[in-house]
Amino acid sequence: MKPAVLLFLFLAFAPPLRSSEPPTNLVLIIADDLGYGETSAQNPSTDVPTPHLDSIAKNGVRFTNAYVTAPFCAASRAGMITGRYQTRFGFEFNPIGARNEEPGVGLPASEKTLADRLRDEAGYTTALIGKWHLGGTAPFHPLRRGYDGFFGFLHEGRYYRPAPYEGMTTWLRRKTLPGGADGRWISADGRLILSDHLGRNEPEYDADNPLYRNGQPVEESANLTDAFSREAASFITRCGSERPFFLHLAYNAVHSPMQADDAYLARFVHIEDIQRRIFAGMLAQLDEGVGTVLAAIERAGVRERTFVVFLSDNGGPVRELTSRNGPLRGEKGSLLEGGIRVPFFLSLPGTIPAGQVYDEPVGSLDLFPTALALAGMGETESLDGVDLMPYLTGKEASPPHEQLYWRVGPQAALRQGDWKLVRAGQKGQAGPWQLYNLAEDPGESKDLAVEKPGVVEELVREWEALDAEMVPPLF
Repeated sequence: MKPAVLLFLFLAFAPPLRSSEPPTNLVLIIADDLGYGETSAQNPSTDVPTPHLDSIAKNGVRFTNAYVTAPFCAASRAGMITGRYQTRFGFEFNPIGARNEEPGVGLPASEKTLADRLRDEAGYTTALIGKWHLGGTAPFHPLRRGYDGFFGFLHEGRYYRPAPYEGMTTWLRRKTLPGGADGRWISADGRLILSDHLGRNEPEYDADNPLYRNGQPVEESANLTDAFSREAASFITRCGSERPFFLHLAYNAVHSPMQADDAYLARFVHIEDIQRRIFAGMLAQLDEGVGTVLAAIERAGVRERTFVVFLSDNGGPVRELTSRNGPLRGEKGSLLEGGIRVPFFLSLPGTIPAGQVYDEPVGSLDLFPTALALAGMGETESLDGVDLMPYLTGKEASPPHEQLYWRVGPQAALRQGDWKLVRAGQKGQAGPWQLYNLAEDPGESKDLAVEKPGVVEELVREWEALDAEMVPPLF
């Protein structure tokens, strides 16, 4: 047989060549509305220990100046999953309730998700488990946005268990309380607490918002935090060491409605305020769920090549949940630090040195290019983040970013070095620019705008130059 024929037969029937380095798996875990100061890794004196979340930081890195791109859920997630400022493609605000079902409300089809790229360009198996909130109609469904599998819901929130909320204690907001009560109304069995402290009703989270497995509605008896943890662990087990995977695990905990299972509530009987006690139970259940996921990674034998990220989608809503953002000022909805600086931990054992505390400003947009680099992919020019790996492994000593930018209607902000320029909205109108030195004043208590007009002018020019690259809101 001729050599050319032998070569052809070898190439045709030989097993495919395997890379000497197995691909890095990617696990992105997002908490909902968790404040900067709530994890015990960030705040050792907290009343809710979070050992499993802390273990991610202990085995990798904890960022002290980590930001998301919006102070509320949907817009923050739109930036995170595309690696681009969401104001570049008009996803500026936070659709809630029936708006989720309106045509055109969602992540534009022109934007590629991280799941799109990992699946279509690198052969990853992808799954979204939990909350989507990037479009509630057919064109925006996760199965059409790069995910091979989906178990979760499409809107901004959902009850952890449906009425009658068995096996748990529930706290709900109400505009008017039964019998003309004022402050709080508590049922005879103590399992339902209604509060008028915010002067409005709990949203109709479950309206037109079923739980889906892929494209079909399903019933679920477990608390959603446990259900999402179970499904995430099952996905990891199915992929095992054979297939590289991207798991996007988006818990709805600790987002309202506030509901804590009996077993978790019982751990915090020492917390006197029932609202805070319910929150503590929810956070403890979230922490144990993350422990379930981390254990599944260990059992699959892929810990050394699994990049695990944990962060919150925005700051905590203090009055609504008791979620704490200290020592920062502000809360969800605000571009003060408490609304946009979040707990952010990641680990990749053997690659990222364990126990790091990284103080330079980073952002959720950095996750996309970092993930692409770990997957051996390029083409990051259109992205607004940077690959963090050189900074975490000591190859690069400079700060990852010169500037970080925000816009939410009349609200605006820019961080440049230690300087923070911020503008609040006042009745739909832009307020005056404020200036803070975050190194000296992380709580933004002393406005230096009058004292430092030159700095304000320079930063306003920088903000306006970046803002000129953005587009008006689509909805």
